[in-house]
Amino acid sequence: MADQNQFLLEESQVPSRWYNIAADLKNPPPPPLHPGTGQPMGPADLAPLFPMAVIQQEVSAERWIDIPKPVLDIYKTYRATPLIRAHRLERALGTPAHIYYKYEGASPIGSHKINTAVAQAFYNREEGVKRITTETGAGQWGSALSFACRMFDIDLKVYMVRVSYEQKPYRKALMHLYGSEVVPSPTSDTQAGRSVLAADPDSRGSLGIAISEAVEDAATREDTKYSLGSVLNHVLLHQTVIGQEAMLQMEMAGEQPDVIIGCVGGGSNFAGIAFPFMRDRLANGAKTRFLAAEPAACPTLTKGIYAYDFGDTVGLTPLVKMDTLGHSFMPPAIHAGGLRYHGMAPLISQLHREGHIEAVAHLQTAVFEAAVQFARTEGIVPAPESSHAIRSAIDEALDAKAKGEPRVILFNLSGHGFLDLGAYEQYFSGELEDYEYPNELVEEALKMLPHPAGMA
Repeated sequence: MADQNQFLLEESQVPSRWYNIAADLKNPPPPPLHPGTGQPMGPADLAPLFPMAVIQQEVSAERWIDIPKPVLDIYKTYRATPLIRAHRLERALGTPAHIYYKYEGASPIGSHKINTAVAQAFYNREEGVKRITTETGAGQWGSALSFACRMFDIDLKVYMVRVSYEQKPYRKALMHLYGSEVVPSPTSDTQAGRSVLAADPDSRGSLGIAISEAVEDAATREDTKYSLGSVLNHVLLHQTVIGQEAMLQMEMAGEQPDVIIGCVGGGSNFAGIAFPFMRDRLANGAKTRFLAAEPAACPTLTKGIYAYDFGDTVGLTPLVKMDTLGHSFMPPAIHAGGLRYHGMAPLISQLHREGHIEAVAHLQTAVFEAAVQFARTEGIVPAPESSHAIRSAIDEALDAKAKGEPRVILFNLSGHGFLDLGAYEQYFSGELEDYEYPNELVEEALKMLPHPAGMA
């Protein structure tokens, strides 16, 4: 079976439940804290931002949560996504490793982000919400939520990080196509944006700043809720349809992965592929390795510290315990805009600190080199974010070659790169520069970590 190119599931095999890894953790996740008091937050504290069904999922310890039928009906228009054996890449590398990738670029907007966007839009519609605000980096999340809000007749305002707004005009056009309002962040529309512009009129923006603006917008309007595309528990929960499908498909292939890889910014696509497999490691001590690939320019797992921090720049969000570079972190303008975030999902951070997840940071040109090799062998143009996982998969395959050992590698190809071709042109012309975020700037940003009374 492993000699096949694709492993496809029937519509009836699309998961009908999400998997909640919190149920299988040895240690319960540290609670979110109120930004003012430092005390644990309850559902009522989160109600101004999120619909109650989402809040309940955020704090749930139930192992399985049913997917509502309207959400599942939309899932089944593009799921199950294919699992593909990368035979041509294997031959090009001359490796004994078997390389598989789960292709989430098969969704309507071209990335995995749609899996949680549809769910969040549905729960907002059920609560009577008429308008949502959000942020987006490279635009995959903004595009996904734009699609989902159109499906459920909700207005959406997207605060798009200014550098990506300028680098990726067609992401903006796609959001407009679905009827969303898109503005470059920081803006003069919010107090958060105005304060950033007062300090730096030429600010290129960051996900932290865009989150501050979107949260402020939602918190100051009764008709509006806020939606986030990564980091939080409920977002990672919704993405576990990816890994559940991949488990069935690997069984069809007659193999089990030795290492599972995903790129990480906030952590949603990595959790989506990894968490369902991780259950066997947590419960039974399985030896499967889990590898998170991040940019050297935004090295949250490899250089950050594990501490309570704000999810945004201004300090409007709850405090969560996570691997962080500090909420004042200002990322460089690398093309993997979806990975330019100062913090990591609390669940991934906890598993990383407990030794279940490894992390590696890659330089930008090495990532694009891997992306080009993948495109020229497998035919799919990968997003710059996803290409970090490809870099790690190729490195693993070459390591298996050097050691002369078999190895089964599975990675999540979380989106296509058709709207990122400008970045590839810059790579071919030699305009992309490597940047490794220096330790001294990390140390400076970490001095800004909050320490309110009562914080653990």
